[in-house]
Amino acid sequence: MYTGRVVFGDMDEVVFGQPAAEAVAAQLDRLHLSRAFLMVSGTLNRNTDEIDKIRKRLGRRYVGSFDAMPAHTPREAVVAAAEQARAAGADIIVTVGGGSITDGAKAVQLCLANDVRIASDIDGIRAVNGVAPVMNAPKVRQISVPTTIAGGEFSAIAGVTNTRTRVKEMLRHELVIARAAILDPAITIHTPEWLWLSTGIRAVDHCVEGLCSREAHPYADAHALKGLSMLAQGLPRVKANAGDLDARLECQIGAWLSMGPLAAGVPMGASHGIGYVLGAMHDVPHGYTSCVMLPAVLRWNKSANAKRQELVSAAMGQPGRDAGDVLDDFIRALGMPRSLQDIRIGPESFDRIAEQAMATPWVPRNPRKIDNPGQVREILVLAA
Repeated sequence: MYTGRVVFGDMDEVVFGQPAAEAVAAQLDRLHLSRAFLMVSGTLNRNTDEIDKIRKRLGRRYVGSFDAMPAHTPREAVVAAAEQARAAGADIIVTVGGGSITDGAKAVQLCLANDVRIASDIDGIRAVNGVAPVMNAPKVRQISVPTTIAGGEFSAIAGVTNTRTRVKEMLRHELVIARAAILDPAITIHTPEWLWLSTGIRAVDHCVEGLCSREAHPYADAHALKGLSMLAQGLPRVKANAGDLDARLECQIGAWLSMGPLAAGVPMGASHGIGYVLGAMHDVPHGYTSCVMLPAVLRWNKSANAKRQELVSAAMGQPGRDAGDVLDDFIRALGMPRSLQDIRIGPESFDRIAEQAMATPWVPRNPRKIDNPGQVREILVLAA
């Protein structure tokens, strides 16, 4: 008998296929808000007119912006953004950019609500062993315009890097999920190909680890199967023609669906857990961690969930093939890195990576039980 719990997050709307500037303004109208603080991609802000379009459309409702969020969302940048949003008197944060910016705004919401003013104060709001401390709920929420497809805007979890320890820490609160997500494929034209495709594999990773979890259930499966099918079709189309807006939107909707398992309480596994460590310790982009680790994790897990892995191959249009091989071929065809060597991580780092991975929320819930760092090291060797 299935058992589980599906929690519907506090997101009001997902708007897709509409221009970002118009959709953002409409959300402020809907929510009766008047002081929008933008957290945006520095590249978009400096090299395109996309952010200016939003500023102009908001008019007097625009009160400031922050465009200096580095990859992996370091604590110091979160605090700097929070100070600017506080000084501006923001009543809504609008993000335009990738996952680090989206996660940054989630953390900023908690900083504003809990008077976090220096990096070390984040100790008081970070989750420990996946459990968040008691804290004030955010009152300043977020509207998200993602330019990549890792799907973080659909999650109430943020990853923030402690630069002192080089560990990515979890922040979570049910209200940090965006109030609205705006999926505008046109604004993503500026996203570099490697970033679009690799974050697409991150979304594939959500689908695959959700499907292969020992805690999977039909509601989550429905999202993951459709999302995986859309991503498997859409990503090669964008690779072939960067201007194909229909394919880009297909990828965006696939990424949205990929977050269904997490939203429905299905945990991720070792690919995500090891990926947390590779990002924080070695500054590997999130998408690349999934490109490198996911096929290896599938192969290591196959003795425990071969039947579930058959769903992965079928959803990707290759029923009957080994899922690890299907993912390996798919990622290679997109031109993404496929080994730890490709991202310049050698065996001398494996023991430390394995130790830290054991402390992540996902490795202990991997479908094939992982009891010790030596087993994580086995996966790393498969990915070498």
